[in-house]
Amino acid sequence: MELGFENKKKATWAMALGAVAVLALAYELIPLFTGSSTAGSNAQAAAPIAEPQRTPSHAGGKNVAKKVPRVENLDPTLRLDLLAMSEKTEYQGTGRNIFVSQAEDVKIPQPIAPAVKDNAPLPAYVTPVPAAAPPIPLKFYGFASSPGEPKKIFLKLGEDVFVAGEGEIVDRRYKVIHISNTSVEIQDVLNSGPAQNIPLTQG
Repeated sequence: MELGFENKKKATWAMALGAVAVLALAYELIPLFTGSSTAGSNAQAAAPIAEPQRTPSHAGGKNVAKKVPRVENLDPTLRLDLLAMSEKTEYQGTGRNIFVSQAEDVKIPQPIAPAVKDNAPLPAYVTPVPAAAPPIPLKFYGFASSPGEPKKIFLKLGEDVFVAGEGEIVDRRYKVIHISNTSVEIQDVLNSGPAQNIPLTQG
């Protein structure tokens, strides 16, 4: 007896599900055959619907719906007559020059007397003379080389005595440029001045 009751219950559920499936299929197929969708309804669905704009009200702080006018003229045709009217529009100003910052009624004062010309000649330009370099304090008092060897001399600076040849630097400042039999040319490399000639002295 229990098996028969279960079979009836399964059959009832199968019939209910079949009825639901038939109703869903009919709901999908009926609009295709009836053609209820018209061109007017499609146009209304495609046209944008202007939503009411809510603006705050001064009374009680409630929002009041403001009706927005609906645009009816959606004709995309180019209006040549409106373009021609805009081209014929001429600018009519006040006659004031917008590129001049000064007002037109302001007059520039005229000079009372003519300017006096100074005919005095301008002073001649004098080329500045560079300051003379201080004398080199070295003393040249003898030779330190033997015959056949490069020339070397004795140079004295205060109590210090230096032996140097051409091209060498003495006291990290004075460069020996040229050695002759009676004098020597030395340049102060710190002052970048011209070479000075120091004669041969005794002692």
